[in-house]
Amino acid sequence: MVTVIGAGLAGCEAALQCRRFGVAVRLYEMRPALMTPAHQTGDVAELVCSNSLKSEETTNAHGLLKAELKIYGSFLLRCAERARVPGGKALVVDRKKFSQEVENELQEAGVELIRREVNSPPETPTIIAAGPLASPAITQFLIQFLGARQLFFYDAIAPIVAADSLNLDKMFFASRYGKGDDYLNCPLTEPEYNRLVEELAHGALYQAHEFDRVPFFEGCLPVEELARRDRLALAFGPLKPVGLIDPRTGKMPFAVVQLRKENQAGTMFNLVGFQTRLKRTEQERIFRLIPGLEHAQFLRYGSIHRNTFLNSPELLLPTLQTKKRADLFIAGQLTGVEGYVESIATGLLAGINAARLIRNEPPLVPPETTILGALIKYITSAHPNFQPMNANFGILPPLKTTARGLKKRTLLARCALSAAQQWAKKHFDIQS
Repeated sequence: MVTVIGAGLAGCEAALQCRRFGVAVRLYEMRPALMTPAHQTGDVAELVCSNSLKSEETTNAHGLLKAELKIYGSFLLRCAERARVPGGKALVVDRKKFSQEVENELQEAGVELIRREVNSPPETPTIIAAGPLASPAITQFLIQFLGARQLFFYDAIAPIVAADSLNLDKMFFASRYGKGDDYLNCPLTEPEYNRLVEELAHGALYQAHEFDRVPFFEGCLPVEELARRDRLALAFGPLKPVGLIDPRTGKMPFAVVQLRKENQAGTMFNLVGFQTRLKRTEQERIFRLIPGLEHAQFLRYGSIHRNTFLNSPELLLPTLQTKKRADLFIAGQLTGVEGYVESIATGLLAGINAARLIRNEPPLVPPETTILGALIKYITSAHPNFQPMNANFGILPPLKTTARGLKKRTLLARCALSAAQQWAKKHFDIQS
């Protein structure tokens, strides 16, 4: 029997991997009895921030990681495929349907789902996947048992607006470079852009004394933070107009705010890249300056929340076992990975290794030449200032080549997928 604490992305994937190899699982989830500042429901595998699992192209590190996880037999990626909505080259899902698909998988696999908080893990094989919003009890256990320093960073989520409150006459559907029409685009002139940046830079924020001492994770900066850094930071970031032509003018706008479908019915749209800690009244005032959003109805406001992660290089083995206790595994964002698919990936590895422990088989470590292996190496290797990490090509071992850009990424992806296939074939049935 394996105990899994936390029915988020990592915990659900871990539980399903254990069942795949014939190991019984008890999966504990404290919600909805005990909620977090960011979760809205008690659903398993709830997507708290965006509903996008990012690119599916293997020349993109997130796409390559998904390709590897499909080789290894990820259950949650199968659920995402069944819940997907149009999103160009990205894997975008209807988050409610996605959660339901995952719960169905858990039921069909025979995972015992128990709805209550766990204060400390049992003295039997356990995977802690309590997430970046772990309960105070579990956080305190980790600090005391592992001798861990309590580390924080702050992450923000983007607002969602109602489709029927948008002025489509000022917007157009398109994906970059004419590759589909999955995004709703709000073109801005330079004066409109400048006013938006000015208001963002001076908008009233929700304050907390801890926010001023701890930096944001650079991969998920609030939109107002970008506006403060440089006038053109947004125009070269989430509002970049490259690859988009306004059909009304036949020209590329100065800047573009993109909206992405939040559900299959297309009744909700997410403001892409607009994670924020602005006060709710300020979100309404400032975001309604965007052309087409003048009367936007906000279904979910952007918000800020605490994310906890461990000093994994000191605490974890590359198998995701704790150094202090071999039958205690950590998975998900607690390990210091950042992102949905990265969390799924660590859940997959922890679940496989917990099952192998029960079966008296040696634990596995994926090859460093794969994105998963490189990510695991990063979070379990010594760093002078360990911080959360996304999947990216920079963590892969360098190739002996002069190729650059797309050619280099293509070679890295080919090498990673070959290594992933060989590793999976050697250790477990890749068709399972």
